[in-house]
Amino acid sequence: MTRKKLFPWPAGRVRLNVRMLAGILGVVACLSILGCIRAPGTARDQIIFISEEKEIALGVSAFRDVLRQARLNANPEINEMVNRVGQRIAAVANKPEYHWEFAVIQDDEQINAFALPGGKVAVFTGILKLTKTEAGLATVMAHEVAHALQRHGAERMSRGILDQIAQVGAIAGAASGAIDPQLAMGAMSAYGVGVTLPHNRRQESEADFIGLKLMAQAGYDPREAIGFWERMSGCPKQMIGRFCFRSQSAIPEFLSTHPSDVTRIQQIEGWIEDALKFYHPPEQDEFTPTKAMAKPQSLSIIH
Repeated sequence: MTRKKLFPWPAGRVRLNVRMLAGILGVVACLSILGCIRAPGTARDQIIFISEEKEIALGVSAFRDVLRQARLNANPEINEMVNRVGQRIAAVANKPEYHWEFAVIQDDEQINAFALPGGKVAVFTGILKLTKTEAGLATVMAHEVAHALQRHGAERMSRGILDQIAQVGAIAGAASGAIDPQLAMGAMSAYGVGVTLPHNRRQESEADFIGLKLMAQAGYDPREAIGFWERMSGCPKQMIGRFCFRSQSAIPEFLSTHPSDVTRIQQIEGWIEDALKFYHPPEQDEFTPTKAMAKPQSLSIIH
């Protein structure tokens, strides 16, 4: 009487499955450990394989490419305002190795801004209709500068490296019949590989959190951030997420790369009290970095 096998595939295939899967996860785990650092300002664990020097070089190159192709705004008052707000935020960003530059891109349809490594910041004219005031503009610019300070771009690139390594291994194993594709993808998900949406939401919240501190240190009232994000939502505060939606806000938060308007505003409201400890309004509109940083405080760490 022959004993019936418990599994339909040969024992050798089982050993190969386990061996190859272990190899993929081993590489991912090894790289994760080697690239693990602490995010400044929040002490969150980050996986970054790219040196800051390389990241800055990439940022400068990308900024030059953007400026060559973009139409720059020629209004001296708008450029002066953006530079004034930017320099105040740069003064408290504590990145002396950055060579800060600020540009205004003429595009009234683009409601956006960005900051690249190396202190390269651009604001699209489209967002100025929502910032309204210098404090509103400071909300945007401090948020974008926080992305650069927290090295979120390098973090996303490094996560992409892990995704590629794991995916190549999974595809190769599945093609040879050595690995069940569902098993491989399940293992990658368990290790967070390929699961990028929560990661991006975390970065956005971190930029909001650090941005509040930066704008407060720079002499801008962090309470003004709430009004800006309400205007960005396009809804009165009491109606956000209920009877009033932006088209992208109608997407469930768990499928979005950004926090919902409701979540974002609630988080900011929760951080305002601590952020106000950094706020020292400049006297007679004269900004001095030493005055803004005269009483250093510690902001509660984001989770």
